[in-house]
Amino acid sequence: MKPLFTACLAAALVVPVVAPAEDAAIEGVISAQIDAFRADDFATAFTYASPMIKGMFGTPERFGQMVQQGYPMVYRPEDVTFLDARPLGDRVQQRVMMRDTGGALHVLEYEMIETADGWQINGVRLLRAPQVGA
Repeated sequence: MKPLFTACLAAALVVPVVAPAEDAAIEGVISAQIDAFRADDFATAFTYASPMIKGMFGTPERFGQMVQQGYPMVYRPEDVTFLDARPLGDRVQQRVMMRDTGGALHVLEYEMIETADGWQINGVRLLRAPQVGA
């Protein structure tokens, strides 16, 4: 019984990690898209989106409008900090903390997929802020 418990405990403690080269490439794609948003270069920002996202929005202008309205902290972040990345099947979920122009912190989860064109952003989800206090 003890060996089975030890094996189960060891398996539970193994956390999948993203290889350093993949991690750097993923962070590079997200950073490049944010830089494009900061420059109001929606055409370049759109190139980092996955085929699914491109199909949903159709044009860089519509995509840029959605980001401006729905994700202002991504459109104009004051500060960007990369948190953990974890593989999930053939995708990677990269968490990113952003400080908006008003000073509020936001944690977002980027879903990344690897395509023939390299890593691309397949979606962004705003995560609920952790509760503070008792």
